[in-house]
Parts: sequence; structure tokens; C-alpha cells
Amino acid sequence: MQARRAARELAFILFSQFDKTITNYSKENLDDIILKSVRILSSSASDDLKVSLGALIDMKNKIDDYEAEHEINLKRPLEAANIPVPMPLTSDMTGRIDEMINVAEKALLALEIAEFTTLDSQNDVKDYAIKIAQSYQKNHSEIDSMIKKYSTGWDFDRLVKMDKDILRIAISELLYVKEAPMKVVVDEALELAKKYSTDDSSSFINGVLAKIIVEQGVA
Repeated sequence: MQARRAARELAFILFSQFDKTITNYSKENLDDIILKSVRILSSSASDDLKVSLGALIDMKNKIDDYEAEHEINLKRPLEAANIPVPMPLTSDMTGRIDEMINVAEKALLALEIAEFTTLDSQNDVKDYAIKIAQSYQKNHSEIDSMIKKYSTGWDFDRLVKMDKDILRIAISELLYVKEAPMKVVVDEALELAKKYSTDDSSSFINGVLAKIIVEQGVA
């Protein structure tokens, strides 16, 4: 995982934990929230991997039972070891595998972010996440006004908070941090939406960012 991508994921988690006016947070507050975020990520990843492991064990047991109860093995002597049997690939099994892959990918991502953030050589991850947060702190009125302006047909107060936070991060990067290419910022915002928000979030976020990029002349 690239450091900047980890920083955006961390910034998203950071924004999700704000429980008071953004300007009330000091640099020390942000550092503390990031530390707690990393702990939450590590704990969540551990829980997810345990769930995935449990599902794998359950699937292994079902396969063993299927093999043992197959007519080929039922006809064999009791003392004889079971022999492998053909097994149809059912939609139920592929669905379970997809779920476990999804859980494992999220857990690995969480562990990568935690590792990036805690290594001394990767302090730029934490620093960049805080830079995004501080840019939003300084310009929150303007950023939220842009979101309201370009969220045509949407009530700002009723927007999904995750969507607002993803937009806040992306707009902060595009207009104030200005350290990453426009395409990278937009693409990563859409990736965050796909991972954490609703099915319609990607197209909504893409539309808002496209209008801001044109209006603000972002290159």
C-alpha cells in the first residue's frame, strides 16, 4: 500500500470520529485520535480475521462431511480412509468464499494502515492525514458551502456522513493541500466510497468533485 493511500484511509477514520466542532480539535487531539484509530483498526482486523477463520473451518467441516457421506465412501470398509469425490461448486459455497475474501482484504488493509502509521520511517502517513484534517479545520466553511452548492437536489444535512467526509477529504486535498495529482485524489475518493459507503455514493461524489474541479480550475 502506498503511504498517501494509507493516509487517506486514516484521514477518513479520523473524520468519522469527530464528535464536536472541527475547529475545537488541537494538533494533540488529532494525534490522540489517530492513535486510537490505529488501535481500533488493529482490533477490528483481528476480529475480522477470526470471523473469516471460523467460516473457513466451517466450510472445511462441510466438505469433510460431504466426502464422508458420499455414496462412494459409504460403500467402503469402515477402517478404510475416505477417498476424494467430485464436488459440485454451488452458489452457496462461492458466495461464502466471496464473503471471506472481502473480510480478509479489509482486515489486511487495516493491518497495513496500522503498520504504516506506527513505523517511525512512515511518519509521513500520520502527518499527511493530519495535514488534511487541519486544512479542513481552516477552510471548513468554504468546503461545506461547496458541497452544499454542488449537491444539486440533495439536502446537505441529510447527506450520508461518510459521503460528506470523503468529499471533505478530497476537496481539502484538491484545493488546499495540493500535493497529489487531481486524478489520484478523485480516484481514491471513489475507492473510499466503494469500500465504506452506499451503492450510489461513487457517482454522487464523482459528480460533486467534477463540478468543483471545473469551477475552481483544478489542473
